[in-house]
Amino acid sequence: MSDTPTLRIRTLTSAQITRDGSYVLYWMTASRRLAWNYALDRAIQIASATERPLLILEAVSASYRWASDRHHQAIIDGMVEHRADSDSLPLGYYPYVEPYPGAGEGLLEALASRAVAVVTDDSPVFFTPELIRAASRLSGVRVEAVDSCGLLPLRAPGRSFSAAYHFRRYLQKELPVHLAETPSPAPFTDTRIPPFTVELDAVESRWPSASASGLLERGALSTLAIDHTISPSGWQGGTRPATAALDDFVERGIGAYPDRNHPDLDVTSGLSPWLHYGHISAHEVFEAVASRERWNPLRLSTIADGRRKGWWGVSEAAEAFLDQLVTWRELGYGFAVHEPEYRRYEALPGWARGTLEDHVSDPRAYSYTLAQFTAAETHDELWNAAQRQLVRDGRIHNYLRMLWGKKILEWTEHPREALDVMVELNNRYALDGRDPNSYSGIFWVMGRFDRGWPERPIFGKVRSMTSKSTRRKVTLDRYLDTWSDG
Repeated sequence: MSDTPTLRIRTLTSAQITRDGSYVLYWMTASRRLAWNYALDRAIQIASATERPLLILEAVSASYRWASDRHHQAIIDGMVEHRADSDSLPLGYYPYVEPYPGAGEGLLEALASRAVAVVTDDSPVFFTPELIRAASRLSGVRVEAVDSCGLLPLRAPGRSFSAAYHFRRYLQKELPVHLAETPSPAPFTDTRIPPFTVELDAVESRWPSASASGLLERGALSTLAIDHTISPSGWQGGTRPATAALDDFVERGIGAYPDRNHPDLDVTSGLSPWLHYGHISAHEVFEAVASRERWNPLRLSTIADGRRKGWWGVSEAAEAFLDQLVTWRELGYGFAVHEPEYRRYEALPGWARGTLEDHVSDPRAYSYTLAQFTAAETHDELWNAAQRQLVRDGRIHNYLRMLWGKKILEWTEHPREALDVMVELNNRYALDGRDPNSYSGIFWVMGRFDRGWPERPIFGKVRSMTSKSTRRKVTLDRYLDTWSDG
């Protein structure tokens, strides 16, 4: 196995890696998968070097905001896979589902106290930065956070970018060297780490594993102190469903990707939730597309001008998809890393905040409360359909998601209120909510990563959208039939 790139490793404590411990602990928090995962690779490397077994702690907290059956089930689906797969792998697997807020306090410290080193995921997703700060407070043990978020290491640029064009130009200059690096698709092949035989009875007696407590079983969600009003959708979490969806998209769907804005066609990849929960890697998705295109690095253009077309040297459909997977996704991730307040209204570009506030007093033809938005009780049939899809299905078609946000901005009294409504609805119901990419979409509605447009009421110089123009541009008959009321 090749070494994990140094640029992807952050050392959080001053302790050195020693052999004074029983195992290497990998605290799996964001990259929830057993392959294509730099953090897992790094944990295996340390285990091999110290001749210690590997223990994976994967937990789900009851304490996070918007904790619900929908989000919990998505994570637990992956944990069920890992529990089954761990039986045939040289590792110990400790799944923990917190039954009520605070029940898991002390578990990490207890397991880390016997570790030669602790590895965790480096990611800006939702409350992962808070978990990293908790890991950095572990004393007497080496703790490393490893970035496995995207093709470009999170900290490579050293700054954020204000627009996709500027970031794309940077990528075209700097990404090629990183394309030669990839996490292992089969990390346990030819490893020489010993099997996990360490007794954890004292820990399990205080914090029963989800296997022992039955909290990985169907129906167990009802016993947890979380929101039970947001039920799971038909979507299933886990690496195997994610890989199946990727294979189907690459084999049958990617050719139609240029028509992705039409809701009736629904030719998007659908991978966003699995990417968000860490069940599939951007590297694996890229490799699948590259293989389909018979791509190699020699096909990259030598011109780094920030244009969307022509750099990758692949088909139009594949290039459009890679621009979403790499440019837009990693633009949002990088912004979240370098702008810690990225979720706050004050993080809007000055020009956007200024022009929106200049128009706060503009009359609104319609104004709705959060409860009315939630229940899809507006005058607009198309907006209501998008909101129903969000509540019931856990997603909104990508193009309509933009319209959905623009109308909330138009139908609230202040842009701060609009932001609060969008965040609440998206993070509560969307399977890929709470993600840097979700925040990119929400803040794009209000001007982030965009430019000024001709001034209009309410929006000022922020780009506006209307349901009427959307109906002209995209096909919606089937979509409206599916998500109509009743």
